[in-house]
Amino acid sequence: MTPSQRIDQMIAKIPDWRGKTFAAVRKAILSADKAITEDWKWMGSPVWYRDGMIAVANAHKGKVKLTFLNGAHVPDTGKLFNDGLDGNQRRAIDFFEGDRVDGPALTRLVRAAIAFNQDKVKKKAPVKRKVKKPAPLKRKVK
Repeated sequence: MTPSQRIDQMIAKIPDWRGKTFAAVRKAILSADKAITEDWKWMGSPVWYRDGMIAVANAHKGKVKLTFLNGAHVPDTGKLFNDGLDGNQRRAIDFFEGDRVDGPALTRLVRAAIAFNQDKVKKKAPVKRKVKKPAPLKRKVK
């Protein structure tokens, strides 16, 4: 079973508001970029990647939690982050019953996380240096 199929199955098994919320969160994430990939890690957590990890989500008893790995470094123009605000790395969004998923704002946040990942990858890339070619040897032919 693929990670995407496992996520489909997990969402289908959550019959209450959390399943609908999880599906809306996933839809907003995947609509941000066609190159986003889904994975299944840490004993059953959906994880989304694009040039590095973007976010991980979990359905808890009273909430759906979406944690951005590098959330502290990502501009949150929609003011979505409501957990982990004191940390210097991760930020999270806790969705509670009755909360509306702001799809466009979440999509912008995911795109900002992708941009952060891509900048990080560029900084790690080895610098290409031009190598001077030695001048051809000049030989006298007899």
